[in-house]
Order: sequence, then structure tokens, then C-alpha cells
Amino acid sequence: MTATFALPPGAEATAPPEWRGLARDEVRLMAVSPGGIAHHRFRDLPGLLAPGDLVVVNTSATLPARLEARRADGALVPLHVSTQLDDGDWVVELRRPDNAGPDLGAEPGSVLQLPGNLRLVLVEGHPWRARPARATAIATYLPRHGRPVGYGYLAGDFPLADRQNVWATEPGSAEMASAGRPFSADVVVRLVARGIAVAPLVLHTGVSSPELHEPPYPERFAVPPATARLVTATRAADGRVVAVGTTVTRALETAAGEDGTVRAARGWTDLVLGPDRPALVVTGLVTGLHAPEASHLELLEAVAGPGPVARAYDAAVSERYLWHEFGDSMLFLP
Repeated sequence: MTATFALPPGAEATAPPEWRGLARDEVRLMAVSPGGIAHHRFRDLPGLLAPGDLVVVNTSATLPARLEARRADGALVPLHVSTQLDDGDWVVELRRPDNAGPDLGAEPGSVLQLPGNLRLVLVEGHPWRARPARATAIATYLPRHGRPVGYGYLAGDFPLADRQNVWATEPGSAEMASAGRPFSADVVVRLVARGIAVAPLVLHTGVSSPELHEPPYPERFAVPPATARLVTATRAADGRVVAVGTTVTRALETAAGEDGTVRAARGWTDLVLGPDRPALVVTGLVTGLHAPEASHLELLEAVAGPGPVARAYDAAVSERYLWHEFGDSMLFLP
């Protein structure tokens, strides 16, 4: 980043806003534009956009992707299931027993015993490619045996329902596409009533160690034809294409040609936006607040530019915004 920042004490959201006495759309929203920085509540979003703008959302639903795995030495350790590959193998992250970070000392060939009498062999990594002893679809296995992924800054294990966006319809994400969490049904209705279209796509988010500040792993996505057409029409009419989160940005930019035309696409994306690959299609971005070392910050800069991102984070620190998936939000507009 152009500027660095440090999280002050108490800057991490330790619980969903509803557990703090707020509605999901009452978290704070910082609007960042060439005109400056303004502070709002998230429910004010429709008034900050204009008729003819397009808001693109990720309809992936969150799976309970944390399992308790028993190692060969008998120790129980957390295992985060990131995704399932086309050949049936899993991509997983084996965690240390205290969940303070990944276990980088595991060896290929290590066997883990999972709930439901399922054996999992670590094939290669990190992140680990793992092979279940019998063909097992994570979309059916995890709801029976898993719990939501969580990290040390949270004050408890909150239910899966707290980790779903209002439009979540297609299970597949290991972690919530959290930029969309502050949207309520009321906010969506008021967007549409104002003449702002809302279009869906799917990107199933994986897990990558927040402790290692890794870039995102390859993730499965689908941009439907109707969404591609709406993006093209919006750009032709000089409207803004506003992505809800880094996941939507990654999917749309993967589906964009060098000329900026978005076409229907599906498959796996390994695109990482940054200084060498700026955004071609996305012009506005709704996002949560990321940790100082997070690779997501380069994606924000690829959309909004280093200067606005640095000023926004300086303001977030001074104004005591809250970080992480249950925290406050930012809106970057050109």
C-alpha cells in the first residue's frame, strides 16, 4: 500500500452486529470518492448510488467448513476445507491445535481421521491437496459434520446463519463473502426502486491463512449471461459497475476480455489483481475492512487507486471503524 496503518486496540469486530444491538444494515459505511470522505450507515447506500448504476453480488452460501481432525498421534486439530477439485480431491488447511495458524510441519502421506469415519490423506501442500478414502462431496458432508470457520478475534462460535448474506442461495464457500453481509432485504428493495439494478454471480470463496497474508487460492466461479449483458449495457450507458466485495471483483475481471467486455464464463480463476493487473470493468466497490498485511488491499488499489485506499484506511483508524467480517464497510466510487 501507499500508506501503512496499524489496528488500534478494540478495532476488531468480535461478534455480528446483531449481537451488538445493531441491525445488519446499521454498521458504519465510509463513502470514498474524488469529493472526499463521508461517514454514513450502511442503510444509506441506495442514496449514495445513482439510477443506472449496477450492483453485482455474490450469491454463494457459506458452508460449515471447519472440521475436528484426529492426527496419527491422537491429537485433535482444526481442519479448514477450502474447496473440492474437479477430480474429487479436497483443498484443506491443517491448523495448529490452538487454531493460531497453519500447521506447516505436516508431511505428505499423513492420515487424518475425520467425523463420520472418513479418512483423509494429505497428498501435497501447502495448501494441502487431500484425498478422502471414499468419494465424498463436501457440499453434503460438511453440513452434517462441520462448523463455521472462525479465528481468534471472534468472541465465540457464532451460528452459520450469522455467516450468510441475504441473497445466499448456492452453498459452496468456505468463508462468507463478507462484503455483502450488511445488505438487508430493505436495502436491496430500495436500490431497485431507485433504478439501480442488482445482478448475481457466484464465486465460492476458499480459505487462506490470515496469519500468512496469502493471496487467494484458485476459486470456482460462474458469471451468468444475463449478468454479463447487464455489465456491458451499464458501461455503454456510462453507469458505474459496483462490485460487492473482492470475490465479485475477481469473478467479473476474470470474465473480462482485454477490451473490457464481460462475457459469460465459468470454471476456476487464479486471477490476482494488483499493480500489474488493474481493474478493467469494476469502477465501484463495496468492501469490508482488511488487515494491514492482507493481499486484498492490492485488489482495492487496483479498483480505486492507492491514494484513496490509503486515505480511507487512515480515516478508518482515526474514526474507530471495526474490521473483519462482522465489522464496518467502505464504498469506493470514481
